[in-house]
Amino acid sequence: MSDEDLDFTVSHLGEPRIPSPMRNASFVVDDQRVLFHSDLGLICGFMEKGIQPPQFETAGPREKIYFDPSKLKCGIVTCGGLCPGLNDVIRAIVLALIHHYGVKTIFGFRFGFEGLTYRHGHVPLELTPTVVEEIHKFGGSILGSSRGPQDISEMTDTLERMNVGLLFTIGGDGTLRGAQAIAEEIGRRGLKIGIVGIPKTIDNDISFVGSSFGFETAVAESRTAIYSAHAEAVGARNGIGLVKLMGRESGFIAANAALANNDVNFCLVPEVCFSLEGFLKVLEQRLSNRGHAVVVVGEGAGQTLMKGTGERDASGNPRFSDVGIFLKNRINEHFRKLGIEVNLKYIDPSYTIRSLPANPRDSAFCLRLGHNAVHAGMTGRTNMLVGFWKGEFTHVPIQLATSSRKRIDPNGRLWSDVLCSTGQPRAMD
Repeated sequence: MSDEDLDFTVSHLGEPRIPSPMRNASFVVDDQRVLFHSDLGLICGFMEKGIQPPQFETAGPREKIYFDPSKLKCGIVTCGGLCPGLNDVIRAIVLALIHHYGVKTIFGFRFGFEGLTYRHGHVPLELTPTVVEEIHKFGGSILGSSRGPQDISEMTDTLERMNVGLLFTIGGDGTLRGAQAIAEEIGRRGLKIGIVGIPKTIDNDISFVGSSFGFETAVAESRTAIYSAHAEAVGARNGIGLVKLMGRESGFIAANAALANNDVNFCLVPEVCFSLEGFLKVLEQRLSNRGHAVVVVGEGAGQTLMKGTGERDASGNPRFSDVGIFLKNRINEHFRKLGIEVNLKYIDPSYTIRSLPANPRDSAFCLRLGHNAVHAGMTGRTNMLVGFWKGEFTHVPIQLATSSRKRIDPNGRLWSDVLCSTGQPRAMD
């Protein structure tokens, strides 16, 4: 899809006619925009063709809203794996609905999309300021979570039966696709129910979203694991510290962790192929020259080197082979055949990291995401998510955000910086 074909149009349930009850707000007008490109040459190219450059709607409160807060009931659902900041987003949505707009009833649907079907018997949790008062101090989700699709018609039935006018879905790519399917079913039925997404992916891999919550906490918390791996490596003859971090298809956590912890000597990510022989050869050279090495690998890296499981998880994603265990075994085997003693320590902090509370910066980011999601939903916008682009909060159609997965460009600036930091060769094949 070329940039000229990108459609940034956000769907609406109808015209907002009700004055906003918000006070002391800096209202945004609907024609305010955030440019997709920051390169002046690209922008001028569009203008020379007589075409408006691609641009997002700017997020924020509007002077007129669509829903009558006194009659509105809202719902919140969290789906997929755990991620730092889930409770912060829930709390921000609840408090903004109640204190900014005067909404009285907010349901928290339990255990992901399961909570929107009758089959599992999950009773919704009524969310009040008292219920959410302290939740931002804890990891996980007060609502629980689950993976996998549920019956779209049943979920829409639940929203209609409970008279929910606005549903907030907090989740990643699969959750957003489910939210889009619900929005489309709502449209077929001619209902006036808004669906607003808040992108949750610790891997930071949703397209048209510059940054997602939990990512910064994950990178920051990786420092403990990498520091430990480095200490173990330099404390032994031919020491190797091997750390596996999250990142199924996109290696942003591993790449940024390598930059934040410049003791890393090798960063392996899903976007950059390497051969086992090529990697082991340069690892040999590193040990010969410096006597120790620290290796950081994203969980989706090196999958072509291993026999796949052939299985899929509840979300339909292929179950990856464990690249951390694979590399640990192959490194030990390789040096044993060479008659070289190595001391390898393997660390996998994934579940520790994803279950932590958000750090202060992420927590503030979550609050602003939640507030902007509420502002968008109250104006009748639907089938969209709140994004963050070039320092501004934006409205992104779900269809656009799920059209592709954001990945590291092997020829881009980020990967070039990683190579400069680690000193690893560009090609290990």
